[in-house]
Amino acid sequence: MGAILDRLSWEFAFLLAVTLGLAPFVPEPHVWQKLLMLFDGTLSRPIDILDFALHGAPWLLLAAKAGRAIIGQNSAP
Repeated sequence: MGAILDRLSWEFAFLLAVTLGLAPFVPEPHVWQKLLMLFDGTLSRPIDILDFALHGAPWLLLAAKAGRAIIGQNSAP
């Protein structure tokens, strides 16, 4: 998995997070709407959970790439 994250460019990971992670943009980004539903305790329908997973995946990918880069910097001699 680490090799895949290393080969993935920062630009592509950021583009995925901004486009797929935030789409649709109006009236509010889906991932934000689903996060609010999660904190309110109303994220219970299977379609909403799947929607949250699909719109949250690009953000998790970006976070994993950032975490790997930070860990790699700290372990360099």
